[in-house]
Amino acid sequence: MNLYMVLIATVVFLFPTAMALIDSMHFFQLNSYRFDTHTKWMKENTRKYLTHIILSLLMLIALFFDMGVKFKAVALIALLIIAIPNEKPKKAKKPLVYTPRVKRMFFTELLFTALVLGLVSIPAFKGARPHETYFLMALALIYTFAPALCLVANLINKPVELSVNQYYTNDAKKILKKCPDLKIIGITGSYGKTSVKYYLTTLLKSKYNVLMTPESYNTPMGVVKTIRGSLKATDEIFVCEMGAKWVGDIKELCDIVHPHHGVITSIGPQHLESFKTLDAVKGTKFELADSLPEGGMLFLNGDDENIRDHGCNRPYISYSIEGDADYVAFDLHVSERGTSFKVKTRNGEEEEFSTRLIGRHNVLNIVGAIAISHKMGISLKELRPAVRRLEGVPHRLQLSDKGGVTIIDDAYNSNPSGTKAALEALSLFDGYKILVTPGMVELGEKQDELNREFGRNAAAVCDYVVLVGRKQAIPIKAGLLDKKYDEDKIFVADTINEALTHVYALNAQGRKKIILLENDLPDNY
Repeated sequence: MNLYMVLIATVVFLFPTAMALIDSMHFFQLNSYRFDTHTKWMKENTRKYLTHIILSLLMLIALFFDMGVKFKAVALIALLIIAIPNEKPKKAKKPLVYTPRVKRMFFTELLFTALVLGLVSIPAFKGARPHETYFLMALALIYTFAPALCLVANLINKPVELSVNQYYTNDAKKILKKCPDLKIIGITGSYGKTSVKYYLTTLLKSKYNVLMTPESYNTPMGVVKTIRGSLKATDEIFVCEMGAKWVGDIKELCDIVHPHHGVITSIGPQHLESFKTLDAVKGTKFELADSLPEGGMLFLNGDDENIRDHGCNRPYISYSIEGDADYVAFDLHVSERGTSFKVKTRNGEEEEFSTRLIGRHNVLNIVGAIAISHKMGISLKELRPAVRRLEGVPHRLQLSDKGGVTIIDDAYNSNPSGTKAALEALSLFDGYKILVTPGMVELGEKQDELNREFGRNAAAVCDYVVLVGRKQAIPIKAGLLDKKYDEDKIFVADTINEALTHVYALNAQGRKKIILLENDLPDNY
């Protein structure tokens, strides 16, 4: 085998290898850079790598069979033409973000590849011929295992990443120490925490300078980035959303920001794949309560049975739309135009509120925000105009009227409680009610059961149902059919684009289409 053959083979292997590395890094990022999560995902998506492995084997065959240099060159170029479209990263809903961590991992992958190829090339410097075979075999192996190289790079870089994260975390803590008068409110919960965060921030801004963690910056590094990049000396309150997928996640966040007050919006079967049990979810959410200082206020959703069942060994303030609590919403009037309600406190104060937002669940979240704001020194009367100004949280039952179509965008995430709230909101509208959903994920062993129940609930509200994803559709469709739903009014699409194309082409029999977009799974599902 001559030098020209080696050069051709190198180009043939390295070009698709680079694409495979980018693609695997994208999914590793979507899987939160967790080794166990990503390896499990790879096992569940072996078909994704089948073509990759076949191409690798064909390249090896082309290299080592005695077919003549020209024939091998043609064969390798042909395989390259086939490999590029297969390895080229597909258009993603959430593209790879080239964070400093990702760049460091790519650099490590490059060094690792160069080291392997350098080691097998050592015989060449001694005049030995077999180095070509070893070199090409190394190329083939690197290409074959490219999807797993992100795991190797992550392992190598782990000490560096821990050091970098610790530096930024310590810097954030120093910044907070320089703001002794800043009041920090931690918000956690299986559902509703982002909505309460947005509503609370709007209400508090009627009197205070308020910073909140933006979007879904609810991880340690997201919170640290917010503090380091956005906290100003004039800020009086920091509203900090706290997310969790693993036991100890909330405690880790509390150890960074040391909240003065806390809110637990709900507890439910969210992220059961990582938490395993509902008791683990309860314990993790109440890590916030355990972290509050003496005199700190804890606010609990009094309507959540899991919060009530867990119990609390410290004083707390409850809010509710159903029963006895320190802040209770009552006399609710909900329509597609908005919601009005009254709030009564334990000591007898009462005020009437109205909002453009729809749904009982939104009222519950607003009451939680009202309770906190009131305890922070804003009167119920002062809160009335702020409640009227509240806007829908992006992709959380966000309304969009487009003439002949109304979109209820609840695509950010989905859970058992959220699907019920979304279907309740859909039921308020007059029109041809269409559900578009891939269902719920990360529910562990209960996932199929809960999706089937979702289907049964949808059957009572929807005129038409579009399910996204063949595998995901199975339990939801079964639930619909449990309720004798007309199978002709169920459509299963492979992608969200196919689903929406079908929906817009539907004959709504002269009625206005009301489309509920319930969840939009990222590319790793």
